[in-house]
Amino acid sequence: MKVSLRLLVGFLVVGLTVTSVFAQTETRVRRTEAKPSEVRTDPPVMDANGNVTPAPAAKADEDPIQALRAQIEAASLIQDRNRLQLKLADELVKTGHKTEALKELFLVLNANGFDPVGFYNLGNAFARFGESPSAIIAYQRAIEQRNGRYSRAQNNLGVVFLREGRWDEAHAAFSGALKTENFRYAEADYNLGRLYAARGQSDLAVRAWRRALLVDPKHTAAKQALARGEDEPEIAVEKSVKSVSQTGPKLAPTAHRVKTLSLDQVSFDFLQRARSAAEQGKTLDAIDNFRRVLNRQSGYFAPANLELSYALLSAKRNDEALAQLLQVSQRDGGRYPVSYFHLARLYELKGDLKQAETAFEQAVNGYGATNAQPLLDLSRVREKQGNFKGALDAMERYVSLMQQQGLKPVWGDERIAELRSKAQ
Repeated sequence: MKVSLRLLVGFLVVGLTVTSVFAQTETRVRRTEAKPSEVRTDPPVMDANGNVTPAPAAKADEDPIQALRAQIEAASLIQDRNRLQLKLADELVKTGHKTEALKELFLVLNANGFDPVGFYNLGNAFARFGESPSAIIAYQRAIEQRNGRYSRAQNNLGVVFLREGRWDEAHAAFSGALKTENFRYAEADYNLGRLYAARGQSDLAVRAWRRALLVDPKHTAAKQALARGEDEPEIAVEKSVKSVSQTGPKLAPTAHRVKTLSLDQVSFDFLQRARSAAEQGKTLDAIDNFRRVLNRQSGYFAPANLELSYALLSAKRNDEALAQLLQVSQRDGGRYPVSYFHLARLYELKGDLKQAETAFEQAVNGYGATNAQPLLDLSRVREKQGNFKGALDAMERYVSLMQQQGLKPVWGDERIAELRSKAQ
């Protein structure tokens, strides 16, 4: 689904690209970190025998960095050590010692022990440094230590995946955060809308943003997103101007609106049931209702075919998903470049690298500068085929595009040098 120029420009103007979404989300999360159950003051240090001694206090003229190191050395609990090392990293950043700060963060990452809050905050710290791979590991560890129920870590993990162009994983993370909070988590719904907008699914984006506002009517970012996007529904009930979400004001005509698709009321209701089931993890119900839509539409209604393919992929029914994606890519690939992307991944999974390469190239052309991820995948499948020059070209384009977005990967130059060596 192609996001309209008006909607895309709106995101760029206010800085809500994938690049800046994390900064906004992270700021909001940092403000909410002060939950009473999770805030820690500096506790006294307890030895193995249960004897309590106060943590070393910094003298008035003592270097705060050295004081923190002394407290870390004296701390016996992993939670205290992690908290103090994160504090030390912040202090090192303030004094211009970023490399040393990162070393402290990696010490926390490599530590063993139970500290979900500490690993969550570590993920935030790595994300601020742009160290996405390490941020992902930290968030995942926090989530695992809470048995998969840590909504803020799941949300922030999704934001990191979103900025990396790893859309399937971002969707799983946001959906997990929403399930953990019984679908009453405005921030996760807002970010899920951002993901849908990036994928070109404008109807689903509007649906998620409106749901965010139902939970938090003061959610400014969701209000702004709707102000840019709510007049561009993709699906409407026949003989109606009602949008796919069936909520909110009637939509005024606009010259910028994308071509609206129409459904009869019964099909429209089936589509809504399918989407709700998919969001709640009821995959088989979602598949059943998507098929009901398609049965009423002679087997083809692009959004339903596309979303059915996602449900089938979740159910590991890859051949059925492939058939749905082929229909969309062949008939509406220009409007839905995500169909090429998933098609390519399925071809690669099946070992058909040539077709995977072709589909990734189509995804690259379809997305243009809005998503760099297909370039990374294109580089990989070309390298697998021994086409090192082609792999190098795709990797250089990927790194350049990420750099334009302020997200140049730290491993980018090394990877380019490696491919350049192979291509000689």
